[in-house]
Amino acid sequence: MTVAVGVAGVTGWTGRAVAEAVLAADDLTLVSGVSRSAAGKDLGQVWAGDANGVPVVATVEEALEGVDVLVDYTSHAAVLGHTLTAIGRGVSVVVGSSGLTAADFGEIDAAARGKELGVIAAGNFSLSASIAQVAATLAARHMKSWEIVDYASAGKPDAPSGTARELAELLGQVRQPEIEIPVVDTAGQSETRGGTVAGVQVHAIRLPGFVLSTEVVFGLPDERLSIRHDAGSSAAPYVAGTLLAIRAVQQRVGLTRGLSELLLA
Repeated sequence: MTVAVGVAGVTGWTGRAVAEAVLAADDLTLVSGVSRSAAGKDLGQVWAGDANGVPVVATVEEALEGVDVLVDYTSHAAVLGHTLTAIGRGVSVVVGSSGLTAADFGEIDAAARGKELGVIAAGNFSLSASIAQVAATLAARHMKSWEIVDYASAGKPDAPSGTARELAELLGQVRQPEIEIPVVDTAGQSETRGGTVAGVQVHAIRLPGFVLSTEVVFGLPDERLSIRHDAGSSAAPYVAGTLLAIRAVQQRVGLTRGLSELLLA
C-alpha cells in the first residue's frame, strides 16, 4: 500500500524536486499539487512534459482529497494556515517552509495531538544538515559557549532562517550558553550582538552569493569548534530528508522538529 502525497508549492524550487522524487518512488503516490499560477492544469504539462495525470489546484483545501500526507514548500506567510487546514482534515503534514515562530509550532503541536496526527517540520531537510545538527547537540553538552551565524541570499524575506532558528532552539534545550557580558550590558550598539533565539545569539547575514549556510561556533579557552553546513544551488539536498519524513510522519503523533529523531531511531 502506497502513501498518497500532496505537495503544496509543487512548481517551486524545492517543491518540484520533491514531487518528482515522489513520482519516482514505488511506495509513494503523488495525488495532487498546489500552485495558484498553474491551477487547473496537469502537472506534467506544467513542467513542459507529457501529462502525468496529477492535477494542479489553487488551494490546499482542494488538494487534500484522498491525501495521507501534505508536504508544504510554500512561504512563511501561508504555511501555518496550510498546516492547520490539513490537520483539520485528518491529513499528516511535512513542513519544509521556514518562518514559523515558537508560538506557531505550539499551535501546530496542539492541533496535531488533538487529531492524533503527526507533523514533521524541519528548517532544513538536508540529511547532512541534520547530521551537523546532531553533532552540534553533542558539542553543546560539553562546551558552554556558542553563537550561530545564519547566511542566506539577499532576497530571503525572513530572518533568522528556519535552519538557524531550529538549531538555536535545539541547543537551547541542551543548556543555555554562557555569555561573559550580557547582551543588554554591551557598550556601544548592543544590536550588533545579533538577535537572541532561545537564549542563543544568532547573527543573520543576507548577501548575494549565498543560498543557505548555517554555522555554529563553540568557544573554549584557547580553542574553537565550528560546525557548518553549506547548501548548493539546487534543491537536491532536501529531497532525501523530505522523503524520509513522508514515510515516517504517519507513525508519529504531535509535532517533531527536525530529522535528528528519525536519524537516530
